[in-house]
Amino acid sequence: MNDCPLTSRPAPADGLRTHSAALRSHARRLRAGAAALEWRGREADAYRAEVTALADRCARAAAGLALAAAQLEGPHVRRR
Repeated sequence: MNDCPLTSRPAPADGLRTHSAALRSHARRLRAGAAALEWRGREADAYRAEVTALADRCARAAAGLALAAAQLEGPHVRRR
């Protein structure tokens, strides 16, 4: 018999949802940072565009992870 306690690990879908939430949070912070930038000019506009594109990529990845979590659970599992 093994005396070592089993460590509880989150279900894969829960882990995906956690990563999804973190990516959504990063996207919000990136957008807020770009909006708060006081720097003006062509270079500032290019910087904002790059940051916005990165935020969009984070948001798309978050949506993909959320979809994967839902698919892992299947239609018969209720979300918490």
